[in-house]
Formats: sequence, C-alpha cells, structure tokens
Amino acid sequence: EITSLLSLYGGQFSGEQEIRVNSPFWILNIPSEDMARGLMKRTVCAKSIFELWGHGRSAEELYVSLKNYPMDKMVPYLESDSTYKVRIHTFNKTLTQAQKIKKIDALEFLPFKGKVNLKNPEHIFWILEDYGMDPNNVPEEPFHLYFGRWIADGQRELIESYSVKKRHFIGNTSMDACLSFIMANHGRVKPNDIVYDPFVGTGGLLISSAHFGAYVCGTDIDYNTIHGLGKASRKNQKWRGPDENIRANLRQYGLEKYYLDALVSDSSRPVWRKGMLFDAIITDPPYGIREATRRMGSQKETVKSAEGSTENHILVSSSYHLSDIFFDLLKFAAEYLVMGGRLVYWLPIYKPEYTEEIIPRHPCLKLISNCEQMLSSHTSRRLITMEKVKEFKDQEQSSYLLDGQYLPYRGHNSFREKYFSGVTKRIAKEEKDNQK
Repeated sequence: EITSLLSLYGGQFSGEQEIRVNSPFWILNIPSEDMARGLMKRTVCAKSIFELWGHGRSAEELYVSLKNYPMDKMVPYLESDSTYKVRIHTFNKTLTQAQKIKKIDALEFLPFKGKVNLKNPEHIFWILEDYGMDPNNVPEEPFHLYFGRWIADGQRELIESYSVKKRHFIGNTSMDACLSFIMANHGRVKPNDIVYDPFVGTGGLLISSAHFGAYVCGTDIDYNTIHGLGKASRKNQKWRGPDENIRANLRQYGLEKYYLDALVSDSSRPVWRKGMLFDAIITDPPYGIREATRRMGSQKETVKSAEGSTENHILVSSSYHLSDIFFDLLKFAAEYLVMGGRLVYWLPIYKPEYTEEIIPRHPCLKLISNCEQMLSSHTSRRLITMEKVKEFKDQEQSSYLLDGQYLPYRGHNSFREKYFSGVTKRIAKEEKDNQK
C-alpha cells in the first residue's frame, strides 16, 4: 500500500531501510511535508509519519545522529514562543513512567526554548524504540531508536467508520472495510477516476474508491443482488428491505454523487463498447465456495454456436471455471484499462502446492505486487496488483504469459485449471470442517 501511494504522491523507500527489513518503522524519502500529509490522508496501514531528526542502533548513536542534524531545520520548531511535548512509543515492550522520563531528560542537549504543553502543544516530538517482533524474546535494549517531529496520522479510523457491521446493505461476502481501502490504494484511485468492479456484489469495493473521489460502477450476474431483492444476509432478518441496494450504501456515507450505476451482466461477455474506459478495475471474484461461479450459456447453446445456427435459445446459467474467471478478467483489464491503469483482485491459493507460476499473466499487464492474506494453515488468498503497460491488440487477446512465452489463453487440462479446481475443493472442505 505504501509503495503504491509513494508512486502516486512522490517519494521512495530510503536505502537505509535495509537496516531493519522486518521493523514496523520504515524510513522514507519524501520531497515535501505536503506530500507526506497527502500520503497519510490515504493510508490505512500506517499509523503516523514523522520528520526524522536522528536514529541509531543505540542511545549513543541516536544522540550523535541528532547532534549532526542541521540546526536550521530544527530552529523553526524550537523557538521561545512555541509550545511542545515529547512522547515515547516502544514497540514490543512496555516502559514505566520513570523510564520514560529518564529517556526524555537525556535529550536535554537539544536546544528547546519553548514551553512544555502536554495538552495542546504546537509541536509534538516522538522517541520511537523497536524491540523486535518476538514477544517471547524481548531484548533489554532496543534494536533501533528514532527521534522525530510528528507530521500526521494515517486513516485507520476509516476502518471503524466504514465497518460492514454498520452498513445498510451487505451480502455473504461483503469486503472488510480495511481491505477495501487497501485495494483502492493499491489501485492508486484518485479524484475523478472511473473505477469498475465486474463482480460488484453489494458494492463494498465501490465505497472505498468513492471515498477517494472516484466515480464508481459495476456489474454482477446476480439479478437479486443488483436490485437488492431476495433473502437478507443479516442475522435475524429474513428478506431484504425495499431500500437495500448499492446506491443506498453510498448514500449512507454521503458518496451518492460518485455512483454511476450497477448493471446485471455476465463478466465473461463484456457489454462495454471497445476502447479504454476505466482508470482502475478493483474486484473480488467469486471462488465458488460461499458465492457460486456462474456465467450465461448452456451446452445446447455451445453446440448451436459451433454449427453456425441462428436458432434462438434461452440462455441459462452454467458453471464458470475459476481459471477461466481470472483469464477473462485479465483479458478484460488489458482491453479496457487506460494506459497506466491498475487491476487489483484476490487470488485464492492452496499453500502446499502454491508457486508463482499459477498467477495468471497477460502481455499487456505488468505484475506490481503479490501480497498474502492468511486464511488457514493450508489456504490463503493473494492480493494481486497489475498495471497496464502495453496497448491491447486483438492477436494478444487469446494468450497469457508463462515463463516468458505466450501460450494459448485457455486450454483443457491446463495445470492452472487443475490447480484452481483443486483450490476451490480444498477451501470448501476446510470451511465445512471448521463449521463442524
């Protein structure tokens, strides 16, 4: 998430970040404080950002680093007419109040001229100490120490304010609010973008994009879900109410003006005109476990189409292989995303058999990130982010990338098709075992 936002607002990870790869404290190079504030207005993963004045592997190293920090950068925040306070945050360890005061007093060499104000200071300075990631093996002294001026907090309060528990219209698989905002940030959604979800369901992913000022739309094959009909997913409620729909959700958060529409449509048969339409495609495809994987068509229709018959036939729902869902999704993104637009989606995996080879590829899309969310000891899902880097051409629409070569887009008995069929069965079995 942070990497995507840095590419949107400017900045990069510092080379010094290699010091502590697994540390919860990250050092970034950001050109201006405004850019840093812009980043923090988006992130739900980061808690706070600070202007780093000094750091080191020990208290002595920290003090030396602080003494070498340019005085002209310190002075504006240390003037006699200003107020300040110093706070301490320790990761993986709790300090007594006496220990905290001792650490603060050790910074008396800094030329603070202002007055201490613990309730409403103009400037807040933090001592940050990293005691590692193992709660069963906490060291006496921290692995790394940092000192800096607080600039801004992240948007973690959005997780609670947009909680699915408080949402008007929900389904069996409504996306968690935190993950929804992370996906929007992976997609680098910005004001006036057009964001599309081809498996929109109850529209949970549209809400986060609309919050960031994008116009949102989606499609789904389920007529009842799009129109807010049928059985309710909420406990102690049998049927959905007359105003339970995607528009009502956006209205609940004051985002209705960003809602374009949601259509009943089969994602395997796009209804859109040709051309680049969307700035981002953010979606959570059905895995065939709690939500069925369906598309329109029947065996009879397939046979008639092959024979070139013009006989009309009523389309019915048929199974939609998980591998086909992902390949169709990549093909659609390659054709309908603007250049530089991003596709963000979840890919279920069975960990004992997982290799990066099973991740679907397309010649027009570059893999940006692959993040894992653990579901159980054997299953997880990966948040895949891809960026359009090449113009779509018709001859590429039926190919995918494997080991640097373009192979037939879909083939019977392909290892991917077998893999995803197995993934669905194993995840379904684990869910049934857990319910028992």
